[in-house]
Amino acid sequence: MTKCRSSGLPPRPLDELLREGRLSRRSLLRAIALTAATPLAGSLMAASFAPPRFRAWPFSLGVASGFPDAQGVTLWTRLAPEPSRADGGVEPDIIYVNWEVAEDEAFGKVVQRGSARAVPELAHSVHVDVTGLRPAREYFYRFTAGPEVSPVGRTRTLPAAGAEVDRLRLGLASCQHYEQGFFDIYQHVIAEDLDLMLFVGDYIYESNWGENRVRRHVSAAEPVTLDDYRRQHAQYRRDPWLQRAHAAMPWLVTWDDHEIDNDWAGMQSEHLDPAFPARRAAAMQAYFEHMPLPRRMWPKAGEMRLFGAVDVGSLARLYVLDDRQWRTPQPCPNPAKGGGSGYVDAATCEGLDNPRQTLLGWEQENWLDHSLKQSQAHWNVVVQQTLISPMDTDGGPARGIATDGWDGYPLARDRLIRSLNDSNASNPLILGGDIHANVVCNLREHPLDNDSALVAPEVCGTSLTAQGWPLETFQPQADANPQFLYCENQQRGYAVIDLGRDADVRLRTVDSVTTHNPKVATAGRFHVGNGRRRIERDS
Repeated sequence: MTKCRSSGLPPRPLDELLREGRLSRRSLLRAIALTAATPLAGSLMAASFAPPRFRAWPFSLGVASGFPDAQGVTLWTRLAPEPSRADGGVEPDIIYVNWEVAEDEAFGKVVQRGSARAVPELAHSVHVDVTGLRPAREYFYRFTAGPEVSPVGRTRTLPAAGAEVDRLRLGLASCQHYEQGFFDIYQHVIAEDLDLMLFVGDYIYESNWGENRVRRHVSAAEPVTLDDYRRQHAQYRRDPWLQRAHAAMPWLVTWDDHEIDNDWAGMQSEHLDPAFPARRAAAMQAYFEHMPLPRRMWPKAGEMRLFGAVDVGSLARLYVLDDRQWRTPQPCPNPAKGGGSGYVDAATCEGLDNPRQTLLGWEQENWLDHSLKQSQAHWNVVVQQTLISPMDTDGGPARGIATDGWDGYPLARDRLIRSLNDSNASNPLILGGDIHANVVCNLREHPLDNDSALVAPEVCGTSLTAQGWPLETFQPQADANPQFLYCENQQRGYAVIDLGRDADVRLRTVDSVTTHNPKVATAGRFHVGNGRRRIERDS
């Protein structure tokens, strides 16, 4: 028998013990009789005596953790014994889910535990904001619902504010199209022993496209309703390697367009659908239900604040941005669609000089400017969706641009550059994704002038599985951009960024995403010296 010991844990609530089957009905009635004059008695009388029953194992979508700080982390799971159903195959009841956090994988030293309500309104997803943990520590966590036990997840808290930190290892990934590749690439991500995984958009795809599709979405039609998006997320979440990657480390996530609709901008869809606000709200809720997001990010009134800063001791501040929700519509859209991105000649596109154009929205722009000025961190890492530096997409005498990216919002880009310069934030570093290509370059004060002052190194990672442009289309674009140190779009992969006094970047690519167990290699190594604001290729 385990001896009683002082662990610093709060007493176990009687109704929680009952749900776990650790308290008999006779003991409960005795406790009620002893406490009949207290408010607790009423809540105990109302407690359910029957533990929840499921048609199958309810933790089919795995577990995850995210958005850590020095004292805690958000833990996630969703009850889904039948994940192909929008309701997960769970009765429309409130179900109590218990959770534990321990210092060891065997849960011999539990340091926090509690109970959370899984409600049908949120698809029986669970978001637990754990607090009271120790800084810079590894922890293990799990959930139980009735007799059922989840997989064990591993997470880590961040160093305390101002603490000296020698090293931080970040992973950078985006654009995982379920149909276009298996997620076995995550076995190599896990092996990198990351402190944090940064996912910068297109966690799911709403559309079916591309060649050599190795599997199919649950529906050939795009998701529109909340039930549609729930099924789409659950299909992605069932992938075993994606589940293992979530269970291996904490994640920071932000969305791009495909979590909702291709090229959406604020309240406008690509095809100017008047019903888009309702679709957007449904997609946001499903996104929240399936990501390890803090409860404060729960969408309200059709909006969801994703952007914010994460501090890692004195070493780094990570600025996680949202470039979709508050942007103004793209200038010069595709006339066949009415909205979205246009691929146009920059010299003839009206609207590029409109001072009201914003990619981040005015509130987020002001927040970022203020946060940069306040920062005392050694590294200031801007975690956002796409390539900020200019990219000529024409390959000929004209300067072609895609107006969905920062090239379509040049004055907003100028304001961002001024914020980076005027703040005097130490060692800025920009990370992005979206374009299904590895691009490494240096952002300059005047982005189209390759002789102007350096502002920040930039690393735009390729897609995990989503296909790139055909080589015959992309190569002229790459050749038209000599300012890029590295530009390649035929390989799929992720990036690893090691931050210390200096920074080192490795572009990791696999030989195939259409077969299982791919081999991984390093396509390029890059170095950023302290205070240099320049990224250089390692020999």
